[in-house]
Amino acid sequence: MDISLLRTFLEVAKVRHFGKAAETLCVTQSAVSARIKQLESTLDVKLFIRKRGDIQLTIAGNRLQRHAETIVKGWARARQDIAMESSLSDSIAIGCMNDLWPITVKGLCLQLTQQAPEMLMQIEILTRDMLIQRLTSGLLDLAFMFEPPQMSELLIRKVMDVPLIMVSSREGLLAAEAVQSGYTLVDWGNSFASLHAEYFPDAAVPIMRTGSGGLAYDLIQQQGGTAYLAEQMVSEALAQGKLFRVEGAPVLERQVYLVVRPESEQRKPVRSVIACLKAGT
Repeated sequence: MDISLLRTFLEVAKVRHFGKAAETLCVTQSAVSARIKQLESTLDVKLFIRKRGDIQLTIAGNRLQRHAETIVKGWARARQDIAMESSLSDSIAIGCMNDLWPITVKGLCLQLTQQAPEMLMQIEILTRDMLIQRLTSGLLDLAFMFEPPQMSELLIRKVMDVPLIMVSSREGLLAAEAVQSGYTLVDWGNSFASLHAEYFPDAAVPIMRTGSGGLAYDLIQQQGGTAYLAEQMVSEALAQGKLFRVEGAPVLERQVYLVVRPESEQRKPVRSVIACLKAGT
């Protein structure tokens, strides 16, 4: 399979236009059309429904898209590993959820850089589902997440506890009134949602829901409000008096897990990550 065919397919699927895809790929529109026809001929399926001014993926095209992304990214990583100079022979691909970058992964990467400056690190910040997909397809060596999948092909280690505390831009606020107005509900996962509903059964509909603690933190800093945020995320703002603990609000803990592909566990860079985590506990 010619990887350029898959790259062309992915670009057309992204922009839904042969001409725009040609501009991005620096080829002619006829070359893009020829590549798509060749790919369709190889797979013996139609990948696009072509209408004037409107290009849509077929069912087969939608199915191919996920596999094509995995193949193209895997090939890029293979080329990178093979072409790497001996001084950079150790490499590691790390994935994490957005809110775990400042809490866990940023500090870990700084440690690794100091201990092994020759190591090449690839960092990807993705959703939980995308992390699992990249792990199982071999595009990541390891990942950090809150709710790990129970899959026999992945190894799981608990890394740390993350206390979630209710903070507000208003001082002296009580928990009962905090969830009634100006409240942003952060989706910290299913276990958090269950505990939150148990502690605050009469909470009003929140002004905003978000899957990002960082986004909620930024909003509170800019326009005020209240939310449950990771203690590590807001400790400096609390010390400076920019945010305040909400009185009477329970601490709700989340656990961070390291998820590793078994075939990656014995690699030197992965062992270095695990050693850094053990040293930090």
